Amino acid sequence: MIAITLPDGSKREFDAAVTVADVAASIGAGLAKAALAGKVDGRLVDTSFRIEGDVALEIVTEKHADALEVLRHSTAHLLAQATQRLYPDTQVTIGPVIDNGFFYDFARKTPFTPEDLDRIQAEMDRIVKEALPVTRSEMSRDEAVAFFRNKNEHYKAEIIESIPANEALSLYAQGEFIDLCRGPHVPNTGKLRAYKLMKLAGAYWRGDSKNEMLQRIYGTAFINDKDLKAHLLQIEEAEKRDHRKLGKALDLFHMQEEAPGLVFWHPKGWAIWQVIEQYMRQVYRASGYKEVRGPQILDRSLWEKSGHWANFKDNMFTTSSESRDYAIKPMNCPGHVQIYNHGLHSYRELPLRLGEFGSCHRNEASGALHGIMRVRGFTQDDGHVFCTEDQIQSECADFIKCLLKVYQDFGFTDVLYKLSTRPEKRVGSDAVWDKAESALATALESQGIEYQVNPGEGAFYGPKIEFSLKDSIGRVWQCGTIQVDFSMPERLGAEYVAEDSSRKTPVMLHRAILGSLERFIGILIENHAGALPVWLAPIQLVAMNITDAQAEYVASVTQTLVKQGFRAEADLRNEKIGYKIREHTLQKVPYQVVIGDRERENGTVAVRTLSGEDLGVMTLDALVQKLRLETAKTLA
Repeated sequence: MIAITLPDGSKREFDAAVTVADVAASIGAGLAKAALAGKVDGRLVDTSFRIEGDVALEIVTEKHADALEVLRHSTAHLLAQATQRLYPDTQVTIGPVIDNGFFYDFARKTPFTPEDLDRIQAEMDRIVKEALPVTRSEMSRDEAVAFFRNKNEHYKAEIIESIPANEALSLYAQGEFIDLCRGPHVPNTGKLRAYKLMKLAGAYWRGDSKNEMLQRIYGTAFINDKDLKAHLLQIEEAEKRDHRKLGKALDLFHMQEEAPGLVFWHPKGWAIWQVIEQYMRQVYRASGYKEVRGPQILDRSLWEKSGHWANFKDNMFTTSSESRDYAIKPMNCPGHVQIYNHGLHSYRELPLRLGEFGSCHRNEASGALHGIMRVRGFTQDDGHVFCTEDQIQSECADFIKCLLKVYQDFGFTDVLYKLSTRPEKRVGSDAVWDKAESALATALESQGIEYQVNPGEGAFYGPKIEFSLKDSIGRVWQCGTIQVDFSMPERLGAEYVAEDSSRKTPVMLHRAILGSLERFIGILIENHAGALPVWLAPIQLVAMNITDAQAEYVASVTQTLVKQGFRAEADLRNEKIGYKIREHTLQKVPYQVVIGDRERENGTVAVRTLSGEDLGVMTLDALVQKLRLETAKTLA
């Protein structure tokens, strides 16, 4: 007798082995028809999976949290089948699920075109109408190698050759198409309804630039057409907000081939930077941080002691001088330990909080670079707290409160939390990692915060909490982090004198709120579609004359505003006022002051907003008070 426990706690008993589909059918015809996959003791499986013992079972339907992954995985196979139907000379390679969709890499001599995507999508639609059963089978490794070589699928055979010989391999077939895959997949192609092919790209075989270039087709898939349309609308809106386009249009920054992954900040872009840095400097002071500055280049020996040379060397820029090897710092933490070590500390001094707007460089792959969102040179609002184990909870709690206040000031109120645990490549014992992971989990739980565990995604020296923001069009951006590190302080010889006069190693908390300032500015630009709030705008106000007769008064008004600390400019060009208004509207300037003869004679200004709202005529003092209230409320 086999007992199967369902999510509601009820049990169903069967005399012999049954499939997931059989169990669904025993519950009801509607569930059997809706079933996409199953989850047996927490593992996703096909509906054809045979259950031969007592298990806990979930039937995966469209409402299940794992449904989208199954659908997207199956749609990737649908794409590959349609492509080979239309272009039989095409070889398939890999086709994984990614955020918001999937891709498949193909080997084909003739490049795909956008018109080919339309043809492939139409063929996918035909295969869906065929409702082809999707079946699973197994082969030995050597059988699978021979099978795919006979099909002229040399890339697939190469993948299989790298798999251990004693491992049974699963293959999935639908109609004439068959592919190596772990699964699971939907029962038949008719289950796939809401999908769209998105774009073409190049990709090196196995991600190695020394290998041949393949052709990648990206697609997306959702549960229903409504969700698909919402996603496509979000993409359309995101394209309008692309920080690279807006950075150029608003004259904020540029990047060029001679400095890949590095940013040239223009005056207006640097003005935004300075506002953010000075704001964060206030946060440092209010939170008890002492600001420091470390060197950009440190000797290899220090990076070896810290563990970076063994675990992070491929991402570091290195150099040498006088027979010594150096690395340009990819992070600030080893330098902060050196500052901490420059003197003996008592337990009474802890927690000691050090902060730095640290400039770092990492050798990111050129294909991963993306405007100012992913760069090789960046600056972090970086901080490190040296504390005792007993102080970890309170420090983490205080940090989270501070972080949420900062995000709120920047207009972000929807924050997601992830606890990233030990990666495979790491330093420190399992006991130390147990202690560190437990400390962070307790810090979140003590504040009633719901979080998601991200297995294996911690830094090599410690686990971390990642804080992600949801922007105005629903996208999620990972920004802040706090990490508990028991290893690096010990490796670098950090100590303090404990209450019993013994020497102990402090715990080191790595923390950042905004993360990379470059990336955060990119997020802000896209969140606000370039129209930054007044306190962040690079130019807060432009004063414009209608004729030359008001030029002197406009210059005087502008000078007064600048002296009051506002970022104001005068536009005295001999252009029509309508032209000036349109131009500064396109430049997303929050306030425009228009001055004619009446305003000059009365010592007043006529004020309008970026949205075109006419605020009427007011005195200069009234305008100053309005601007001060609007900018000070955030920085208070």
